[in-house]
Amino acid sequence: NMDSTLHYIHNDSDLSTNSSFSPEEERKSKVQDVVPQALLDQYLSMTDPSRAQTVDTEIAKHCAYSLPGVARTLGRQNWHCLKDTYETLASDMQWKVRRTLAFSIHELAVILGDQLTAGDLVPVFNGFLKDLDEVRIGVLKHLHDFLKLLHLEKRREYLYQLQEFLVTDNSRNWRFRAELAEQLILLLELYSARDIYDYLRPIAFSLCEDKVSSVRWIAYKLVSEMVMKLYMASPSTFVVELMSELVEKFCRCRKWSGRQTFVFICQ
Repeated sequence: NMDSTLHYIHNDSDLSTNSSFSPEEERKSKVQDVVPQALLDQYLSMTDPSRAQTVDTEIAKHCAYSLPGVARTLGRQNWHCLKDTYETLASDMQWKVRRTLAFSIHELAVILGDQLTAGDLVPVFNGFLKDLDEVRIGVLKHLHDFLKLLHLEKRREYLYQLQEFLVTDNSRNWRFRAELAEQLILLLELYSARDIYDYLRPIAFSLCEDKVSSVRWIAYKLVSEMVMKLYMASPSTFVVELMSELVEKFCRCRKWSGRQTFVFICQ
C-alpha cells in the first residue's frame, strides 16, 4: 500500500495545488518517503485537541518546538505534509504554542526558501506581529533574520509597522524597546538612505529619550550607526539633515539630559 501511494504522489503533479481534496486524497497528500510514514502520522496527530486532554496538556507546544527540525528532515519538497499542521499551531489558543513558532519562524524561512516563505510564512508572521507581547517578542528578536530573506518590495512593507513596536501591552516592558533598538541597528543594512531617514530615524530619536537608560544607550549607538550609514550613502543630503536635527533637538536642548544625549552620541 505504501509503494502504491508513493507512486500515486510522484505521478500526480497537480495534487499539491488542488485545494479540494477528498479525505483519501488529503491522507495521500501527507505521504512522503523520507521517514517512516507512521512516525510522521504520529507527529501530525499531536495537534488533535483530544491528545492534549489524554496525553499531555503541552503536547502542542512540543510539536511546535520540533517543527523546524521535522521540516529540515523532510525537506522543502515535502512542506505540503506539514503546512496544515503549522497553520493549526499558529492559530492555537495557547500563546505559548504561538510564541514557540514565533521564535523559530526565521529558521523555517531558511529551510523553505523565499517562494514558500512569501506564500505560507509571511501571513503567519503578520499575525504574530499583532499578537500578545509574549508572542511579538519572538518575531522581534529575529526581525532582521526574517526580513533579510524577503524580496526588497515585500521587505519595505514592514517599514510602516516598525513604529508599532514602540507600543507594548505593558509600558514597563523596557526590554522590548531595547530589543527593537538592537534590531534597528541590524536593519540599517537592508534599507536605503531615504527609508532610513524617513522611517527609522523617528523611531531612533524616540528611543534616545526613553525613560530607561539601558534603552537609551543602545539608541545612542543606533543613531551613530545611522549617521555613518547615511554619510556613506549618496547623495549626502540625508546625513546633513540628520546632523542638523541632532544639533537642534539635543545639542541646543534646554534640558541638560538632552545635551548629555548629544555628547553620548558623539562619543
